[in-house]
Amino acid sequence: MKEFVEYVVKNLVDKPHEVCVNEVAATNTLIVELRVAKRDIGKVIGKRGKNINALRTLLTSAANPLGVRVTLEIVEEKQTYSESQGSC
Repeated sequence: MKEFVEYVVKNLVDKPHEVCVNEVAATNTLIVELRVAKRDIGKVIGKRGKNINALRTLLTSAANPLGVRVTLEIVEEKQTYSESQGSC
């Protein structure tokens, strides 16, 4: 799931090198956290949320046969200097 989200989002945004996707696993649930450059958030969401809703629908369809529930979240938070040095 992580690779799929990363591929789609990198093709939507202006700064693909700043796309970061993390997976957090729980019981029968997978949370996909997406971080993008601040100016690219609008492109990921799209008009009236169409892009993000389409991506969530595709993730849900891909996860159903596996018996897993997937949640896609866009994470927006301030980064400290030490956090910005890591991969995400």
